[in-house]
Order: sequence, then structure tokens, then C-alpha cells
Amino acid sequence: SKVNAAVYQDVLEHFMLPAADQLYGDADFIFQQDLAPAHSAKATSTWFKDNDIPVLNWPANSPDLNSIENRWGIVKRKMRYARPNNAEELKATIRATWALITPEQGHRLINSMPRRIAAVIQAKGAPTKY
Repeated sequence: SKVNAAVYQDVLEHFMLPAADQLYGDADFIFQQDLAPAHSAKATSTWFKDNDIPVLNWPANSPDLNSIENRWGIVKRKMRYARPNNAEELKATIRATWALITPEQGHRLINSMPRRIAAVIQAKGAPTKY
């Protein structure tokens, strides 16, 4: 389905909250998202406030600072030769490919954040190699 604010909040409620509870327990964390319309909707902002979840202040047009884009790049490269026949096969292939991303790859992406931030600052907000 199309991801509107209601769909996004449902995903947050049923997937993000349990995952955050499992990962962080009672520890504080800051949620990162981009400025997609469903993410920046007033109803979504209210949902985060109602659930006491701080959201990272996100500058417009800054995919350079979002490591999830690099994860999707990894998935796309690994799926280059996949030829799913329908939507269900596509979903299954994406899930299986996503699962192949190692924790070490994820840590490398996270650890690259200081370099990404420095590159964006040096480029004065212009595109970078990331």
C-alpha cells in the first residue's frame, strides 16, 4: 500500500516500538527518519510526542547523512540479477537479501557517520561521495 501518515504510524507502533524496546529497554535513544511526507506529517509528529520518542532534527535534502540509504544500496547490488516474478517473490527476495547484510557491515556504516558529517560540512551541504 501507499505509505501515508496512518500507515507509517502503524508500522512504528507494531514494529519500531517492539524493536526499540528489545534493543534499548529503558535506555534513551533518538529516532532518525528523513522528511518523507508520512514522516513529517503533523499526525506523525504528534504520535512521536505522545510516545515520548525524540526524533533527530533532520535537515532537508541530506541523504548523505542517512546510512539506511547505503543499506538499500547494498541490497540493490546484491539483488542485481534477481528476477522475482511477482510482488510476493520480490518481498521475499528483499527480506532474504536484507538478512545477508552482516552486523559488521552495519557497524561500518554507523562508524562512517563522523566522516559523512565532516564531508557534508566541508561541501557546505552540497552532495558528497556518500
